[in-house]
Amino acid sequence: MNILAHAPYWIIIVLMMSGFYMLIAHGNLVLKVIGLNIFQTSVFFLYLLLGKVEGGTAPILDAGITTYSNPLPHVLILTAIVVGIATTALAAALIIRIHGAYGSIEEDEIHRQDASL
Repeated sequence: MNILAHAPYWIIIVLMMSGFYMLIAHGNLVLKVIGLNIFQTSVFFLYLLLGKVEGGTAPILDAGITTYSNPLPHVLILTAIVVGIATTALAAALIIRIHGAYGSIEEDEIHRQDASL
């Protein structure tokens, strides 16, 4: 078994866990959004990697070709990219509003101000 054959999967796992760590561990809202984007990107890579068939071609019927790659993951990722951009834009708008209301984008400071009300 060749360990390098699984290298793309390990890279995806490292990206996924680093994005998840940023999402959970940091109190800064901007860093949370960056972590969410890294996590989303790793999921995109995973879907694209799973959609590739060794020796497969584009799904166009032709004589002599029996192995095709599945185009569905690519279509799903295009839709997910659009949703990810919309999510990031909404998160950025909310962070701007939170900063305007609280003067900070740190979770601890926002919770402290809410508790004092």
